[in-house]
Amino acid sequence: MKKDVLITISGIQSDLFKESDKIEIITNGSYYKKNNKHYLLYDEVVEGQDEVIRNVAKFDEDAFHITKSGFTNVNMSFEENKRNITNYITPYGSMLIGVDASKVDVVENEESIQVDIAYSLDVNYEHLAECTLHMDIQSRSGNEGLVLS
Repeated sequence: MKKDVLITISGIQSDLFKESDKIEIITNGSYYKKNNKHYLLYDEVVEGQDEVIRNVAKFDEDAFHITKSGFTNVNMSFEENKRNITNYITPYGSMLIGVDASKVDVVENEESIQVDIAYSLDVNYEHLAECTLHMDIQSRSGNEGLVLS
């Protein structure tokens, strides 16, 4: 896989009332693999904000870890059948979040990587939502004309 990649991230967050919020982000990023670990670097633009969120993801077939810094700051870990707790720092205050992943699936091909994660999310020890996250990471070959931020 090439260093320059196109990343599509989609997710669904379903709350206790079965109401769902969907997100989709398409952005450019950088990818490399070292010691059988995948590394992905990309920026995330927050609507209505001037500051971006810098994302660094490190993952393999067993776990997905992401560090976000900038407008919000957090280190989140998704490991199958393991609960991880961290502080999610926003300009409006800090929250204690818990992530309990039931699925972390990584499929690597020659020119792409697919990541699927299913997890429960809680805030300050109260269940908030059931969530899914899908990442499609594609080599930029064939997409050179597409410019995203």
